[in-house]
Amino acid sequence: MARKASLLLVVMALACLCGFAQATTYEVGPGKTYTNVGDVPWESITAGDSILIYWRDTPYKEKFCIAAQGTAQSPVLIQGVPGVGGELPILDGNDATTRLALSYWNDERCIIKIGGGTIPTDVVASYITIENLEIKSARNAYTYTCDEGTVKSYTAGAASIYVCWGENITIRNCIFNDCGNGFFVASSDDPASVDVLVEGCYIYDNGNDASIYEHNSYCAAVGMVYQYNHYGPLREGCSGNNLKDRSSGMIARYNWIESGNRQLDLVEGADSVLISGDSAYSTTFLYGNILVEDESGNKQICHYGGDGGNSTIYRKGTCYLYNNTIVSSRALGTTLMRLSSNDETCDARNNIVYMTAAGNTLRLLDSDGTLNISHNWMKSGWIEGGTVNDDSTTVIGTSPGFLNEGQQDYRLASGSDCIDAGTTLASACLPDHNVTMQYVVHQGSESRPSDPTFDIGAYEFESGIIYDLTITTSTLDAGLVDSAYSETLTASGGVTPFAWSVISGSLPSGLALTSATGVISGTPTTAGTSNFTVQVTDDQDPADSDTQALSIVIIEAVDITTTSLPDVKKRTSYSQTLQVSGGTSPYTWSIISGSLPSGLSLASSTGVISGTAPSKTGTSTFTVKVIDSQTPSASDTQALSITVTR
Repeated sequence: MARKASLLLVVMALACLCGFAQATTYEVGPGKTYTNVGDVPWESITAGDSILIYWRDTPYKEKFCIAAQGTAQSPVLIQGVPGVGGELPILDGNDATTRLALSYWNDERCIIKIGGGTIPTDVVASYITIENLEIKSARNAYTYTCDEGTVKSYTAGAASIYVCWGENITIRNCIFNDCGNGFFVASSDDPASVDVLVEGCYIYDNGNDASIYEHNSYCAAVGMVYQYNHYGPLREGCSGNNLKDRSSGMIARYNWIESGNRQLDLVEGADSVLISGDSAYSTTFLYGNILVEDESGNKQICHYGGDGGNSTIYRKGTCYLYNNTIVSSRALGTTLMRLSSNDETCDARNNIVYMTAAGNTLRLLDSDGTLNISHNWMKSGWIEGGTVNDDSTTVIGTSPGFLNEGQQDYRLASGSDCIDAGTTLASACLPDHNVTMQYVVHQGSESRPSDPTFDIGAYEFESGIIYDLTITTSTLDAGLVDSAYSETLTASGGVTPFAWSVISGSLPSGLALTSATGVISGTPTTAGTSNFTVQVTDDQDPADSDTQALSIVIIEAVDITTTSLPDVKKRTSYSQTLQVSGGTSPYTWSIISGSLPSGLSLASSTGVISGTAPSKTGTSTFTVKVIDSQTPSASDTQALSITVTR
């Protein structure tokens, strides 16, 4: 809980720093301004607003749509306020009502919908955080009252939260259960959801009887991260997968995933060229997870590639599977990896792959593709299956040496053969996907103990050896003038707590280094490059220390100042120039989602939208992006629309 509380404090602190004085806080619950969730004017929520839903001893039987556009500096926060015993407020979809002022489609598919409606306006929902809520009971066995006041049934695939069109969406410390799909993210060619984080949630007891089509979570986005989540079993008799994903840039790290048809089903982004054409589509990172298999469902732990039959759009890349602890109690056989075609590869290293049955019940690869294995722990007797490249570094034993296998405590005990038996990670995994954390039962995380040699599995044994203090941060992200900045310096070895300081040079104007945390934060005021050297000292006597030369580049922010465009009569000429401030010219313009009316086009070098309007009336919505010529470049996006009239 300390990690989650600290994250909330960061959000609140940023709100104060960035001038959220005009934002509104809506409080819902007993004795509050709003008695019901539906009393909140969801159609009017704007950047920086907070909706606080207080726990009460009966669920809120209500549902809604949110399509607000927050910003990185002024996000929209929907937050449950727990009871005195830590109980999360409950949104119950069974017999739920909808605020009548709203008007949105696909209401039968969710309790909370993000994006996709007439009221609120159909724009990309952005920078929205939902946390500390239990959201339950949306599937075809249940009914609700829609925004027209009529009673309807949910679809089989209804979800607790359905992200229809969202960017920079964070779902944190929530519970999803008794739904068709526990959590659902949609993408198409117009639009695609972008940058979704699911963190510290408990997702279990979802799915439909005897159906393979609904899952604990089912997501497709450009940029999808799952971390610190507890995925429990699906509803009894349900045949879906636990975590099913069709995203590009997919990362699953430090999760506990137990049971399901498969623990991980990672297939093609069939509905979106924006996904399958993304540069990160063919690379997936799975690390630090605890994957628990039982007799239910498919014997495969992970499926990577595709399932629709059109192999031309399969992932056709590399799945990096490392430092996971995989435990199977299946008596009749377990398959570690299924690759859908010979164009898929898995790099598997530093994993514990433990069968409670004999070693020959493990098949490493189903048939297609290539599996490269290095420095894993397994029982002897495994079956390779398809093309397996084995570098003969497997640690073989009868037991990995868990602290308490019977109680599912899969940390390593003293004397485990997995200690210091791992290897370095593939270069593609570093530095962004180094194993720096480990899962805490349940829905938590902690720093992985520092050790020059990886242990095999999701946990590092705490040996008590004190290693040399070393700063592991070698680069820092660029910042924007007048925008909040926060980067955390990291170090390994030594004895905490650490003390950080700048010993030469200086930070950019407006930034400061917090000694106790190593956080460089503030709001930069001037563009330019600042060079400086930081020092960290630890709590030994005498103290150990290390230094590192660093730099931060601050660039001028770019802001699209055009917020609306005039209508155009059909079959008439049209010319409007998009306006931008800040940054460095020349600028490059593009449309990243949606489309202009037929006959109009955007000039990338000038920002001019011109052409002849079509003969068909209607409104076209789209999002433009501008990139300037600084190094590194700055960019901004803006959702716009053009209406063709008679």
